[in-house]
Amino acid sequence: MMWIRFLFFTATLSVSFFVLARGTYQAPEDFLRDTFGDEIPQPQVVWLTGELKIKAEKLLDHRYPSLRVRYWAQGKRSAWILKEVGKDLPITTGVVVHNGRIERIKVLTFRESRGWEVRYPFFTDQFKDAALSGDYQLDHHIDNISGATLSVRALIKQARLALLLHQHIGNHSVPPQKTSP
Repeated sequence: MMWIRFLFFTATLSVSFFVLARGTYQAPEDFLRDTFGDEIPQPQVVWLTGELKIKAEKLLDHRYPSLRVRYWAQGKRSAWILKEVGKDLPITTGVVVHNGRIERIKVLTFRESRGWEVRYPFFTDQFKDAALSGDYQLDHHIDNISGATLSVRALIKQARLALLLHQHIGNHSVPPQKTSP
């Protein structure tokens, strides 16, 4: 009888833990407000056609599910709210690019049963100041999280796509890398 209670308790705890990992951590409007303040720019659209479509498909290893991507821009800064499938379900992420480098990345909605650790700053802070290299890879190494490999890959793809699209809209200046003393 004691073992049955223990198993029931363990199963209940496990299920509630995974249910709590899923969810919306920040609404897109709040992400944009955090990025631009109360003066959120009007949304704009970039069309995925021609060469841009080919590059985006190469970055993602699949076709983007839409022909257009909405973004918000102010000066050399742009914000992108993108979705990419982790294992089975889309992860919604906000990416801010400034002068061709990632300023911040934030998981807005996570729907998978595992890999939710990608939402924490210990992981997302790795993307700060990353840019695209000549072969459309990130110029920063991003450490994986054991058990969250597909979620990590999804965020890397979103970061690369946001940087590519930022370049495309003409906000592509990339300052030189900081050197260590």
